[in-house]
Amino acid sequence: MNEASDSSKIVNLNQRMDPSSERVGELLATVRTIANRLLQQWVGNVFEHVDDALFDLAEKAENNAAQMHYFDGMRDVRKRRATVERSFLSTIGRELGELASRRPSATHSPAPTGVVELSLVADNELEESLAITSMIGKNESRMSRDLFAVNHRLSVICGGHKIDDSNNPVAPAILSQAFRTALHELSADMRVKLIIYKLFDRYVLSALEELYQAINAELIRAGVLPQLRPHVARQPSGTAAASSSVNGEHHGVASEESGDIPGDLLQTLHALFSARRGNPGESGDGGAGNYSSGPLPSVNELLGALSVLQNQIATTDAQPSAAGLSGANLSHEVTALKEQLLRQIGALRGARPGQVASIDEDTIDLVGMLFEFILEDRNLPPEMQVLLARLQIPYLKAAIIDRKLFAHRQHPARRLLDGLAEQAKGWSDESDRDRRLHEKVKSIVEQLLHEFDDDMGIFDRLLADLQQFQELSMKRADLAELRVAESTRGREKLEYARRRAAREIVERIGTNELPPLIHGVLARAWANHMVLLLLRHGDDSTEFKVALHFVNEFIASSRPAQTPEARQALRQMLPGIERALRHGLANVAFQEPDIERLLGQLHTYYRQQLGEINPSAAPPAEDESALPIPDSIQPLVQAAPDFDDDNLGFASPDITTDSPEYRQVEALQSGTWLELSLADDSCTRAKLSWISPMTGRYLFVNRRGLKVADYAPRELATLLKQGKARVLAANALFERAMSAIVDRLSHPSPVTEEE
Repeated sequence: MNEASDSSKIVNLNQRMDPSSERVGELLATVRTIANRLLQQWVGNVFEHVDDALFDLAEKAENNAAQMHYFDGMRDVRKRRATVERSFLSTIGRELGELASRRPSATHSPAPTGVVELSLVADNELEESLAITSMIGKNESRMSRDLFAVNHRLSVICGGHKIDDSNNPVAPAILSQAFRTALHELSADMRVKLIIYKLFDRYVLSALEELYQAINAELIRAGVLPQLRPHVARQPSGTAAASSSVNGEHHGVASEESGDIPGDLLQTLHALFSARRGNPGESGDGGAGNYSSGPLPSVNELLGALSVLQNQIATTDAQPSAAGLSGANLSHEVTALKEQLLRQIGALRGARPGQVASIDEDTIDLVGMLFEFILEDRNLPPEMQVLLARLQIPYLKAAIIDRKLFAHRQHPARRLLDGLAEQAKGWSDESDRDRRLHEKVKSIVEQLLHEFDDDMGIFDRLLADLQQFQELSMKRADLAELRVAESTRGREKLEYARRRAAREIVERIGTNELPPLIHGVLARAWANHMVLLLLRHGDDSTEFKVALHFVNEFIASSRPAQTPEARQALRQMLPGIERALRHGLANVAFQEPDIERLLGQLHTYYRQQLGEINPSAAPPAEDESALPIPDSIQPLVQAAPDFDDDNLGFASPDITTDSPEYRQVEALQSGTWLELSLADDSCTRAKLSWISPMTGRYLFVNRRGLKVADYAPRELATLLKQGKARVLAANALFERAMSAIVDRLSHPSPVTEEE
């Protein structure tokens, strides 16, 4: 009787509960209470140990600056600890509370086990993502049985909506991402955050078994799948092995602190490669499944076979074309190289091996993906892609000899490739007419192909050679760039002064109809005098203000003097007008005879104004072209000038200051490289050299420091919108490649699902 009663409470896997029912709400509330109690305790443990860990690092710091870095981190954590804990716990609580109300389309998309979403990110974000990836992979693998049971029981009480590792709020992936978001409250830099992540792994993720067992026990008591027998899909052995070694038990957080976290990176990549080979659509057996003769190749055998292949490439005069190394062939490059290696080893030992060791296969795949990235990287000109692509085998040898190549940013081989790519980024035929840069890159590639055997010192020597070349090139380019900037700055100052002088005069003239004599003096001689004052003294100077005062008096002097008071006022102004004119005309290189002739014409004009001579008896008025003004004094004021510095006639009308392209332009910094499509349909690469503080225009130069173009902000935004300008990545090639590789491994190409 009791057995029958108990069995009536059992919920079969095929049964579904109504997510809106009161019972589901009670069960989820119970799960939320258990999770909140344990997570609150564990996160508290994390922050209780942060002080000790950072203090240990501060004591071991190599200098005062590093020590202060850790002390600042301690203060920041103490100040914001409560906010971080509250943010983390509220996120998990909210996720659990909303679990039953989610529709299938609203759930997180499934992701490969042990990975988080990665994208092309900055160096610090890549380190953060890799640290989280390795934590998730290790703990999902270790607790897969209990987590499997929690997922299935939550799926049942949520009406059959699939709950898995990627959308379960108490799974390592969601917990880690929630903690990552909560840490945004900290202003501490990534070195401090990496320490906190390690403590989170130790005190939270490593303790999740207790949470899962408590949740399972409670749901079993409630009759949810009490007879469930976990059948967890086995991961490839390499994944489990790698995951268990990624973040295994550490002897101390402080002892692991380093800028490169090499263990995490290499082990994470190993885990990702292993998971990738477990996917039928991403087989990594090197096409060797039909062979099984002999032991796995040793490192020496691999290096020997690679040396043979390297020699074949070095002695081949014809370089591979860019088209031949891109497009559809790219997906087969890695497999082809492994197949070549196995054949070559077979030729050397007399029996072809079936495959290579797992860690060697990872290295082969990783280098292959690095060079695939190079061939697809639009930051590099096609000619340079072809040159750098020839380095695949030398870099594969280097990676086998020294596995730290991919983990350490300061590794000479890595810095050399980054340096070559940085030089290549600004290359174009136009900027390298003497082929100096092209020949330098080609020379370094040829030296590696011909001379690199197993001496890693060659990378140091070639790096020093490249840096010396770069320093000499930069010195020449900097001088040219400085001259271009100074010339542009001078022209802009002159243009600004001309426009400012013209605007001041035009605004003061307003609607007045000036006699040709008065207008001619203001528009030509006096306007040029004002330009010189602006260039020499600036627009806040006393000299410029005096010149503006003259303009006002000179215009006032042209008004008819019909009353005794007006004539008296004009007589009082005339001596000052004459003194100012003599000084101003001399300043713009008037000769004395021309000054006297012009003043004579003005005397006649003013005598007419004062009624001292009859206008009919005076000589006829001369137009502006007949004034005694040298031809070198060009007119500046004809009509009100257009002061729009942004050339709106060129810019697209839908480019506003709120448009994404305009914001992208505003974010550009000096030193940023762009690829520009010029008016003659040619493409060139140009560096942003200078942004005018006066007009806001952007000056671009090529790698030799010579001017390529200059654009107003809206002009440049229009080019970006039209695809005629493209910003090139500023971060190093290796970092961009590693981010792309981890992203690709974390999100393999979809295959047909049969679930």
